[in-house]
Amino acid sequence: MRKRFWQMMAVVGLCVPALASANSCAVWPQWQQFKRDFVSADGRVIDVGSPQEHTVSEGQAYAMFFAMVANDKPQFERLLRWTEDNLAQGDLSKHLPAWIWGKNDQGKWGVIDSNPASDADIWIAYALLEAGDLWQERRYTALGQLLLRNIVSQETATLPGLGLTLLPAPKGFHPKPDLWRLNPSYIPPQVFRRFVDRYPTQTQWTGLLKSSLRLLHESAPKGFAGEWVQWHAKNGFLIDDESKAEGSYNAIRVYLWLGLMHRDDPSLATLIATYRPMRDYVAQHGAPPERIHIQNITTNGNLGNASFSASVVPFLFAAKAPELAQQQWQRSQKLEAEQRSGYYGQVLTLFAQGWYQGYYRFAVNGRLLPAWRGHPKGNAACFALSE
Repeated sequence: MRKRFWQMMAVVGLCVPALASANSCAVWPQWQQFKRDFVSADGRVIDVGSPQEHTVSEGQAYAMFFAMVANDKPQFERLLRWTEDNLAQGDLSKHLPAWIWGKNDQGKWGVIDSNPASDADIWIAYALLEAGDLWQERRYTALGQLLLRNIVSQETATLPGLGLTLLPAPKGFHPKPDLWRLNPSYIPPQVFRRFVDRYPTQTQWTGLLKSSLRLLHESAPKGFAGEWVQWHAKNGFLIDDESKAEGSYNAIRVYLWLGLMHRDDPSLATLIATYRPMRDYVAQHGAPPERIHIQNITTNGNLGNASFSASVVPFLFAAKAPELAQQQWQRSQKLEAEQRSGYYGQVLTLFAQGWYQGYYRFAVNGRLLPAWRGHPKGNAACFALSE
C-alpha cells in the first residue's frame, strides 16, 4: 500500500525527483549561504542581529550536522574546535558545553550562562558519532561516547512513573520535589533510536527512548506540541503554566523531527496519528499557527513564518498529505524571498530543505545517510522523496 501511494505521487508529479548525478549532490548551496551569513571564520555560529550577537550551543550542534551532510569536514572541525574551546572549557570530554556565549552586560565576550542545554548536547554527540563513522575518524567517535556518558550522568533523571528521562539541563527544571519541566522539542526520536542501536547493552538508552516517546505521545492530548510541559509524580503530564500552555517557536521542531524519521520506524505511525490535528489545521488555515494554546486550541491569529511552513513539509509527507506539503514548501519559499529569515529560521529551513531536496535521510535505526556517500541501492544520485 505504501509503495502504491508513492507510485501514485510520482504519476501526478508531486515527488521531487532525485538529482541527476553524484556531482549535483556534492555541493549544498544553501549550506554555503548559511556559512556566509552566520558562521565566523573560526567556526562560531552567530545569531546575527541579536543584541548580544550571541552564539547558542544548539546552533553549533545543528551546524555540525549540516557540515556532515555536506561532507564539509574542514568546517565541521572548525565548529567543533570553537565549541570545545569556548563553551566546554577547552575539553568537551569532561565538560558539557555552556548554552549561550556572547557579549555580556559589561560589554565583554564570553559565556553568558554556563548551564548546558541537552537538545544541543544530544545533537553534538550524534554528529560526532556519525562523523566518526562517515569520515573514519576515531577521535570523533571517542569524543561522542564521552559526551553521551556526561549527558546521561548530568542531564537525565529517573522520574516516578516515567522512568529515565532527558532533562532540559542539569539545573533549573525541577522546581518541586514531585515536579519536573520537560521540552518535547528536545526529543528527536531517530537520534535516540540510533543510540539504542549503537549501544544495545546500555539499557539507559532504551529507557530514554521509551520515556521520550511517551513524552511526545502523552503531552499533546489535543494533537499540538507545547513549548514546555510538566511531569508530576502522581498526576503525569500537565499543562505548563509558565509557558502559558503555548506551542510556538520551540514546539515547531517536534513536527520537523517526526517528518524526518524513516517511514518504517516502528513508532512513526502512532506519532503521526497523535499530531494529525496539525495536519488538519494546516489544511484548514493554509499554514501552521505561529502560537497555539495546546489545551483550548486558540491562537493569536497569526500564521507561522517561512520556517514554520518549511518545518512541516516532511511531517505532511509522513502524514500522507503530499499536496499540503508542496503548498507549504511553496509558501516557505515565497515568504523567504520576501524577507530572509534570521539564524533560527534558517536552521529550521535547512533541516527541511536538505531532506526535501534529497541531501540526506535517516535510516530506520537512526543512522545518517548523506547523499554524498551514495544511494543505498547503489545509485549515486540524491535521494528522491519516495524513499
